[in-house]
Amino acid sequence: MPVSHAALVEQLVAVVRQRLLDPLEILLGIDQPTDRVRAAAEEWAARLLGADQAAAVGCVARLIAALYPGDHFAPPAGWWGTPFGRVVALRAGYPGVDHVSYSVAGAMLGVTRQGVHDLVTRGKLDRHPDGGVTTESIGNRMRSLL
Repeated sequence: MPVSHAALVEQLVAVVRQRLLDPLEILLGIDQPTDRVRAAAEEWAARLLGADQAAAVGCVARLIAALYPGDHFAPPAGWWGTPFGRVVALRAGYPGVDHVSYSVAGAMLGVTRQGVHDLVTRGKLDRHPDGGVTTESIGNRMRSLL
């Protein structure tokens, strides 16, 4: 489940281009500063994958706020299987959410919904009183597999 630095950089560059630069180019007619974006993405990836947990969580918060603005961060389940999604799950869990459905937990962990059910039954993940699985236990499970 480790995320490669190169794959994370490529995804970050693509998302910044799609969500920020392309709209600015359309609206303002400016060229995309891709060299600068790539350099920034290299720095973000180093922070996200580095040893400093606080720096990684801060970087996650800034990137999500800028790239996925809105009142409620709710990516599709498949997003959790991307390099950035896996890093977010590992470093910050699901920002602003204390529990998720079995299917989202499965997407975060890269297993099936049935696999999540089996992990809950075996005590490897914690069931939330309101249903689903706690995001804290998902993060703990991910860290235990590193």
